[in-house]
Amino acid sequence: MARANSRAGVIRHFAPVCSDRTRVLILGSLPGVASLAAGQYYGHPRNAFWRLMDVVTGDPVSGLAYPERLAALDHRGIGLWDVIASADRSGSLDSAIRSPQAADLRGLVAQLPALRAMAFNGGAAARLGLKILAPDADRLDVFVLPSSSPAHARPFAEKAAAWRTLTQFLDRCPRPAVTCRAAFRDRSGSFRELTRL
Repeated sequence: MARANSRAGVIRHFAPVCSDRTRVLILGSLPGVASLAAGQYYGHPRNAFWRLMDVVTGDPVSGLAYPERLAALDHRGIGLWDVIASADRSGSLDSAIRSPQAADLRGLVAQLPALRAMAFNGGAAARLGLKILAPDADRLDVFVLPSSSPAHARPFAEKAAAWRTLTQFLDRCPRPAVTCRAAFRDRSGSFRELTRL
């Protein structure tokens, strides 16, 4: 499981969760307090991200344990990361982010041979991410989606309609009948096994 490092207000992102089969890379800003405490992407119980993944994948991802959620996303070709590597922040709001240091998004994108689209989870992620990824924008489809955060008050149905656009890029293979391995890329750049499907 990805872990975050934090000290005296400095928040650090989780390791990217992706593989050579990643077709869609979903980019958030920086993990919130609940996510940091849980050591999980989108760990706040009111964050709509995992329910939105139910809509996008057509699978009941939100009902799975965290390692199986990540494996289910990998199976459909979805990767996760954040545009900010570290920042000063009090609380969880993006508006409280100070002194952000950008993640090496271009380096990660260069390592994903199947990548076809990038999706920003909210405006804060998009503002920084689009600047970093401008040279890659011509070869990839780019989406700025409504934030899944509970702080972004918008009906779930509206968010789901916007996020559903990602389905066109997913691997639509049925769930495998045999077990297979899923992995995530850790901070060293190595792939590590998550779970069996």
